[in-house]
Amino acid sequence: MLSSNDKKLEKLDLFYRPSVAKPKTSAEIISEARNALRTIRTQRPFTPREDQRKLFGPASSRTPENRPPSSFSLHASSFEPSDPRPISRARLSPLELKPKAPASPTTKKDLCLPFPKPPVDPVKIRRVSSARARFFRAASQGAHLPDRMLPPTERKKTVESIERVMMGTSMVKINGTHLTESDAIGHLKSHPPQLTYDGGFSEIKEQEMFKEATSLPSYLRSRGSGKRSLRASSCPNSSDLSRLETKAVSKDDLQDKNTETEIDDIFWNTRIVPILHELEKEENIEMVYAACTQLHHALEEGNMLGNKFKRRNILLKTLYKLVDVGSDPLSLKLAKIILALKVSRKNLLNVCKLIFKISRSEKNDSLIENDSILESLLEVLRSEDLQTNTEAFLYCTGAIKFLSGNPRFLNEMISKDAVEILVNLIKQINENTKKCGTCFPNSGHLLVQVTATLRNLVDSPLARRKLLSVSALPQLCIVMGQYLDDADVCTNIARMFSKLTSYHDCCVALASYSRCYALFLNLINKYQKKQDLVVRIVFILGNLTAKNNQAREQFFKEKGSIPTLLALFHTFYKLDLPSERRQGEGREQPKAQRPPAQVEDVLIKLTRVLANLAIHPGVGQAMAANPHVVGLLLTTLEHKSVDDCEELVINTTATINNLSYYQVKNSIIQDKRLYIAELLLKLLVSNNMDGILEAVRVFGNLSQDRDICDFIVQKNIHKFMIALLDVKHQDICFSACGVLLNLTVDKDKRVILKEGGGIKKLVDCLKDFGPTDWQLACLVCKTLWNFSENISNASSCFGDEDTNTLLVLLPSLLDEELALDSTLDQDLKNYHKLHWETEFKPVAQQLLNRIQSRHTFLEPLPIPAF
Repeated sequence: MLSSNDKKLEKLDLFYRPSVAKPKTSAEIISEARNALRTIRTQRPFTPREDQRKLFGPASSRTPENRPPSSFSLHASSFEPSDPRPISRARLSPLELKPKAPASPTTKKDLCLPFPKPPVDPVKIRRVSSARARFFRAASQGAHLPDRMLPPTERKKTVESIERVMMGTSMVKINGTHLTESDAIGHLKSHPPQLTYDGGFSEIKEQEMFKEATSLPSYLRSRGSGKRSLRASSCPNSSDLSRLETKAVSKDDLQDKNTETEIDDIFWNTRIVPILHELEKEENIEMVYAACTQLHHALEEGNMLGNKFKRRNILLKTLYKLVDVGSDPLSLKLAKIILALKVSRKNLLNVCKLIFKISRSEKNDSLIENDSILESLLEVLRSEDLQTNTEAFLYCTGAIKFLSGNPRFLNEMISKDAVEILVNLIKQINENTKKCGTCFPNSGHLLVQVTATLRNLVDSPLARRKLLSVSALPQLCIVMGQYLDDADVCTNIARMFSKLTSYHDCCVALASYSRCYALFLNLINKYQKKQDLVVRIVFILGNLTAKNNQAREQFFKEKGSIPTLLALFHTFYKLDLPSERRQGEGREQPKAQRPPAQVEDVLIKLTRVLANLAIHPGVGQAMAANPHVVGLLLTTLEHKSVDDCEELVINTTATINNLSYYQVKNSIIQDKRLYIAELLLKLLVSNNMDGILEAVRVFGNLSQDRDICDFIVQKNIHKFMIALLDVKHQDICFSACGVLLNLTVDKDKRVILKEGGGIKKLVDCLKDFGPTDWQLACLVCKTLWNFSENISNASSCFGDEDTNTLLVLLPSLLDEELALDSTLDQDLKNYHKLHWETEFKPVAQQLLNRIQSRHTFLEPLPIPAF
């Protein structure tokens, strides 16, 4: 017999035993389906791919007149002919105005002459960057110095100094002597040229310069006019000398700058201008494209990219004209060069529009990939000012959004820091919005593109790790809070969160941002009938509350949390009623399971949230006592069948199962337990095994009450439970055995186990699943223990065959070396050992002792014949 303590334990023991408190291990995954309170899984809401590449999709809440266009015309005339160069921010020192005494009329005006300008130091010429000094190579591109680019007088002087740079033959003629390229470079290195004001070269021997400089007195070494008169004393004081030395140094720096400028001029005339001549011809698109490629390389080689090159506007005018050619490959090449020249304002906007226009066609993705346009677009977002170029950023991020939808660009985007750049853009918008106290429409348009791009990128594990490393999730929540009225922005972020919260680390990160729960409730209240948004918000809440007890409590404590969910449930349940009536009035529906409708999908996700919240003890008890919560669940079971709404009915039943776990006085579930049992009958007789399993689990909790046990026997549900033991499905056998265990608590009902071969099926479950499922083995032993109370003979109780089977089976299962599989990894081995020691062993040992003590191995003597 059971001791009084054991009897008390069995009467109080629930069908589902709470899991033993211990650190979470991977082995516990096995027992998740066995828990008394279970979370529910569901599919992430489906987001169809947009057929056309546009700034705003067909489901956008923006009207055409309130959003920037995706289609527009763009011509050369759209660009400004002169792009403004950057304004110097250096502050000039004010001039010192010192009054001077008037000169004496009798004193001759005699100024000290400045020092003569020293000859150019060959080292200074060599100090010029090698990229710009390459003009000495006799230019490998086969072009000639353009005579028409210089005035006649300067051209004449240039011809006298350097008669001709023979680009086609790689010959240079200097001072009447023809030299090859290498000889010319050697000549120039050994005889450093003196760059004069007219752009030509004048060879001056160092000895002659030194001689000329030293042959004059110090006060006469000047290029000044001989008409200047000298003072009698002609000796400068110390301050004058210091001032003169400073002027000499500044002139020396100016000399270096002029030298560099002259070298730029030669590079421009020898390398760039011939290519511009080719571009102006526009005879063949392929030739123009090749010339643009050549131009980009030449500008890069000459260090002429950026916005500080003085002839930049000449380049840009030529490039702008070529936009009208209308070739996508050529336009992309032009855009790459224009962006590299750092255009701004209207021209930056137009070049971003140009790339956006081309990127709208998916067939151009390969062109964009080959020209590395993505890198140029990301550089715009990284380096340009957001507030000045918001519209340009819009079309720039729009093009990036299109490319992010192509898996070929995914790794490239992530490796080029697209995630960090876009998140930084979001932070800037948040800061600007907070500073100004208002949301600007253009910022909203931009955020739609940015969030849609990030939504595409988060499919990559590396992108998700980067998002977590830069704390992007709180920033996205801030955006949702600031742009609560922008349904497009909120929907994009909700789509992103629905992806992210499917992963544990991202789910934990979002759950730790405590303000997200109030934010999600505000969104549900504001967009209660916007299905594509609320279904994702509810899905996110289901993910947050799936495995986080703190999240369940925080959400429940938010003001109006449960009423908001119930109001949403009621809204969509009413929307679903017309479709239900149509099904009832129309012809018979096909038996094949249909996918849930959009309205029904919201109800599915909502019941999942309710089921997850009920796992928290305090929340679960409060929900079990809430008539509105229980009422909506029962209404769903009343009007929905598992054949038509499989996931909704199963989720609803699982929610009732979690709530029925709590045996509290004010529980509505307990008050309506007989009505719930009636509703579950149609689920038990269905052909849906998942639905049957959920219904049996509910009966497992409810059958702790005597009236439910009477109902089970009255409706012959016990026979169904015994039959389920033959299914050979561990979870179903476990749940059915739990119901039978509760029935055997009542002595009057123990006899039912002999109906349908119940004892044999229990012993078979123990034999089949015992070594792999100690919880199930424990339930079987408990049921047999209850059944065998007060027996005098084991064979008369269990039957000879089953008794002998138990006498052999139980000792082997109680032997630790035989029972525990040594081939399992340590984690799983510890898990099995824990349940074997704490649950199975105590009950099985008592059962074995009872059978052995009430069994005789002596065979009965046959009755003698008279």
